[in-house]
Amino acid sequence: MTERYLLGGKYMNGFWTKLEKIAKPIYDFVDRLVMLLCKLLLVAEVAIACIVVGGRFLVNKSPGWGEEIILTCMIYMSMLSATIALRKNNHIRMTAFDNYLPKKLIFVLDILADIAVFAFAIIILKEGFVYATGIGAKGYYTSLPWLSKFWLYLPVPLSGIAMIFFEIEALHNHIKDFQNKEEEGEVQ
Repeated sequence: MTERYLLGGKYMNGFWTKLEKIAKPIYDFVDRLVMLLCKLLLVAEVAIACIVVGGRFLVNKSPGWGEEIILTCMIYMSMLSATIALRKNNHIRMTAFDNYLPKKLIFVLDILADIAVFAFAIIILKEGFVYATGIGAKGYYTSLPWLSKFWLYLPVPLSGIAMIFFEIEALHNHIKDFQNKEEEGEVQ
């Protein structure tokens, strides 16, 4: 049996093991950080909503800034939580034909989908940063005139960064799976 050095073989197996030992804790840390941010934003959103609704019905006066801040928290939560779903492979995807297609084709389609999402994440990062520093930096919240709308547009490039980060992990996992499948094929 010949030893290959491109994707398989003893050398690359050790490389992937070492890389995973270094990278997995970093990916897990970023995942926990994004999840913590989402939880804090949800708590802030519920607390502010209680203040707005309670103020409206109890004292007939609610803070004008409440609704805009709630919407901002919601944007952060939706953009960042989508990256968590991407990492855990819980995002919306078409799997209706997976039982009818060859496994190799499904594997290739998964890699192509990850490359497409990676390209989309780069676009989100670039364009989101342009909007955040352009339009967002020039506008201000109506009820909080001292607060720049930069903060309203910031979740877009942040989610782009997280998507790129997690797509690198997904592509790494595909390469590792490919290597493992090649080794299993050699054994049989």
